[in-house]
Amino acid sequence: MSLVPSSLVSFRRPLYLWNLMIRDSTNNGFFIQTLNIYSSMAHSGVHGNNLTYPLLLKACANLASIQHGTVLHSHLLKLGFQADAFVQTALVDMYSKSSHVESARLVFDEMPHRSVVSWNTMVSAYSRVSSMDQALSLLKEMWVLGFKPTASTFVSILSGYSNVDTFKFRLQGVSIHGCLIKLGIVNTEVSLANSLMAMYAQFCRMDEARKVFDLMDEKSIISWTTMIGGYVKIGHATEAFGLFKQMQRQSVGIDFVVFLNLISGCIQVGELLLASSVHSLVLKCGCDEAGSVENLLITMYSKCGNLTFARRIFDLIIEKSMLSWTSMIAGYAHSGLPVEALDLFRRMLKTDIRPNGATLATVLSACADLGSLSMGQEIEEYVFLNGWESDQQVQTSLIHMYSKCGCIKKAREVFEKVTDKDLTVWTSMINSYAIHGMGNEAISLFHKMTTEEGIIPDAIVYTSVLLACSHSGLVEDGLKYFKSMQKDFRIAPTVEHCTCLIDLLGRVGQLDLALDAIQGMPLAVQAQAWGSLLSACRIHGNVELGELATFKLLETSPGRSGSYVLMSNLYTSSGKWKEAHMMRNLIDGKGLVKECGWSQVEVSGSHDALGAGN
Repeated sequence: MSLVPSSLVSFRRPLYLWNLMIRDSTNNGFFIQTLNIYSSMAHSGVHGNNLTYPLLLKACANLASIQHGTVLHSHLLKLGFQADAFVQTALVDMYSKSSHVESARLVFDEMPHRSVVSWNTMVSAYSRVSSMDQALSLLKEMWVLGFKPTASTFVSILSGYSNVDTFKFRLQGVSIHGCLIKLGIVNTEVSLANSLMAMYAQFCRMDEARKVFDLMDEKSIISWTTMIGGYVKIGHATEAFGLFKQMQRQSVGIDFVVFLNLISGCIQVGELLLASSVHSLVLKCGCDEAGSVENLLITMYSKCGNLTFARRIFDLIIEKSMLSWTSMIAGYAHSGLPVEALDLFRRMLKTDIRPNGATLATVLSACADLGSLSMGQEIEEYVFLNGWESDQQVQTSLIHMYSKCGCIKKAREVFEKVTDKDLTVWTSMINSYAIHGMGNEAISLFHKMTTEEGIIPDAIVYTSVLLACSHSGLVEDGLKYFKSMQKDFRIAPTVEHCTCLIDLLGRVGQLDLALDAIQGMPLAVQAQAWGSLLSACRIHGNVELGELATFKLLETSPGRSGSYVLMSNLYTSSGKWKEAHMMRNLIDGKGLVKECGWSQVEVSGSHDALGAGN
């Protein structure tokens, strides 16, 4: 340990003065200074007592300094503090917070006398690393030996579920809640109820979290932010904003975390008016200059379709971070403006800020949307020169870029070089085969992923598999996988799954079967599925069914000009010129505008868009 100037050593201070100095520096967060004071104290020949060492060990714990902690441990052994429960508990805590749980357990097991605090500290050590089986085992042992668990014990255990979410852990969490109800201590401390709500929020069981919340006699700001954040996490932004209004009515102070949750809620909803209201609150409370808030505001306005406001916030940031640049680049890329995204990336490279994996992945996605193989290859060269070639997010985007630019072989080469392939990498390659109409290859890769690699598929990869079946006319395979995802993996069909199924049946002329499938779908899904059926009716010239599909589409989306155009084209192909003319007149009569078709060409590194009629 380092020494402080000799002026501190020259005076023969009594122990209580050294303890006061150590206590003040530790309580004020000057942990390195605490250790320096102890070094001077030791060199002056003064030994600490059971008040000195817990403070020193607390400093080591906060610094996560195992080196200083083990030195102190050796001092404690020499001075004979093995039987002091207060000191030994502090030692357990130090090892725990320094990520040495096994050492913490060794100290705990050798303690001749333990207090409830000692048990709580060891339970907390296991919970901190989410070793929940060991934490619960220790809780049972503690109970058997006559130590009554406190609210702090359960707060520690519940905090361990913050990073885990499996069926087993959910059962454990529910059991702990039942235990708390039996003990009658759920609402004895706000921190305990907050931890219980946080656990349910982690498990996406907001109905259970809400029950705990509503039964609380006293709520802290953490109670409100936990609930609001939980609702945002599961995509229930409406409930989050409803709770925020209730929070305002009760005059609860708003903190930084609330704004982060509200902005995230706006990103989900995508309503500009709501986003502007939240932004005004942020400005009113003076939280707009926080880096994380500024970056989220950029994303929020981008998602709400107002890139002008997003860019204005970006330009006002004096010291732009890598995340600021990435947020604005992603805003352009995800809004269908790849040229602007790439231009901003080039500008970023002229600064001292270097892109990370997320930035490069976003830029590669922009290259894919632009169909710019040359720019994508330049980015790949940058990736290799700067050591990002092993980043899976970048590798996944490279696969996507090459496939969208027509280089399926190059996409496969990138895929083969990925060492530990996760689900996203597999999905990217399967989707690449799908968009290239290589259905058999996509199915073969999916089979290898699930059987040989043992990776459990999700809803997204099943969308790619169904898309592959649709583009290749593999009806039996498509129907098999549509049923399999529900039966074998309990994946509820999304809008994308259903439209892929209808498109698959429609491409091969199974229009009656497609109609039956649509009528068996939820009403929310049917709106998009009718569009796929109408396209199929045009291909196969089924006017009668096309009229039904058009009628259903206009019921749900009367302002979509595409439905009128598709039906008009169907009439034209069937020789029904009068009906086709009538549909065209309806477009003009309702003031609808058909979006102009366009193509894009790359010449000498520049991109030119050509609209229909140019």
